[in-house]
Amino acid sequence: MKKDGLLDTLLYLGGVSGSTWSMSSLYSDPQWSTNMNTAVSKLSGPGVELEQALGWLTERAKEEHFSLTDVWGVLTSAAFMKQMDLRHLSDDAGQNATNPYPIYSAIENSFSDGPIEGKWFEMSPHESGFPEMGLFIETSLLGSKFQDGRLLEKKPEMDMVKLQGIFGSALADVDIIREFIPSWLVSGQVDRGAEEYLRVYGTTQRLLVLTSNTVNDPAAVSDLNGLQKILKDKVNHNESVLPESRSLEESEDIFQQRIAEILESVQACCLNLEDGDLKTFVSLLTEQVLPLILKWEWGTTNNFLYQYQDFPIPSCLHRKESFQLIDAGLFINVSYPSFLGDKRDIDLIIAPEFSAGNMFETLTQARDYAAEVNKPFPKIDDKVLEERDWPKDCYVFEGKDKEPTIVYLPLFNRKNCKDAEEFSEKMEEFSTFQPPYSEEKMLSLLEMVKSNIKNNKETLLREINKAVLRRQNKRKPEPYFLPYPCCLL
Repeated sequence: MKKDGLLDTLLYLGGVSGSTWSMSSLYSDPQWSTNMNTAVSKLSGPGVELEQALGWLTERAKEEHFSLTDVWGVLTSAAFMKQMDLRHLSDDAGQNATNPYPIYSAIENSFSDGPIEGKWFEMSPHESGFPEMGLFIETSLLGSKFQDGRLLEKKPEMDMVKLQGIFGSALADVDIIREFIPSWLVSGQVDRGAEEYLRVYGTTQRLLVLTSNTVNDPAAVSDLNGLQKILKDKVNHNESVLPESRSLEESEDIFQQRIAEILESVQACCLNLEDGDLKTFVSLLTEQVLPLILKWEWGTTNNFLYQYQDFPIPSCLHRKESFQLIDAGLFINVSYPSFLGDKRDIDLIIAPEFSAGNMFETLTQARDYAAEVNKPFPKIDDKVLEERDWPKDCYVFEGKDKEPTIVYLPLFNRKNCKDAEEFSEKMEEFSTFQPPYSEEKMLSLLEMVKSNIKNNKETLLREINKAVLRRQNKRKPEPYFLPYPCCLL
């Protein structure tokens, strides 16, 4: 977009899940919009040593609300993003105003049966909170202790490493973990005992994979690979001894025994390791992280709405001292909710669709969400949805009145995939959970993304011009008008 002269039209840049990692990497350079190659070069860099990641994690483990989010944040930062971004989101409040303003999103997960207004949570350099209720706090104070709107104890602001753990914590969803579990374990109904085992095994394996990507010592990598193999062999062995018919009590006993076997395997591995950072990390995993996996605690944060009296907030948020923030992609995997309605008064949403799952799914989810919270959203022709197995490279859903226009750009499409079969293959090749990409694979993906923008430059320019005219018409009585809001999700 920068090379095609389109980036300067954007007022906002919004993201959820993994795209927030990309945003964080971009915004770590205050001049990123004029220096686009820096972010890409970081991803091909040497990465972060385990010693640095361990130092950060050891400090977080001392905090009141240490959770799996901290572990996930530091390992994904080190292994994927190749940097420990210790700056604070509020630092961006005074940064280069030529960059689009960043909006990061999460969801509140403590109260799954709570009202929709208490679900979507957004964070910007200036404020963080619940857009549907219009209740925000200064971002620098998120995590501090409040009661009835009064600051009781100021806590240090979360850094971007922890925030990346919040924004990109898809692993917090047990259904995601099941994708990495042998089918025999998750077939049929999963009772409580099996679910705990599923969490412990699946999460431990993913954490070990990420840890191996931060280790350079061949002997240490071999030790980690050996531990992964031991755990995998135990799971495969356990298939043959699992009773076909069992009561809930029997099942819980069986799986508690197998959780204990995982703990014993990790402890035995730790004892055999040479003294050093890896042994310290595996020891931390055994003593502090595995208990968190059993509790399944993610994104625990002090609730700034605790006992707040001046606004009719949902009782579930009113009575709890803390809430849990996790990956918004588990709800809607594109950040449409932050850009609907009067608050930002968006004319045009440019939405590159890079999500896993069915094509158009995020679009229809956003439409349904907008209807539920009474926000304008453009009409989606149901005939378009029939193209989900082999979509075009660009769709325009034109907004009327207060509805934003959406330019929808599928990553894989009829321009770069010859048929539906190749489309499916590309979706699988670039699926979500896999090790960090090689430089070759990363550059190949970037070239496809660049081509999508180049191929649709004229459409984008046309819709931008139409958005300008809409904005002018809205402000006709005035002698001048402000730049029209346009955002990239």
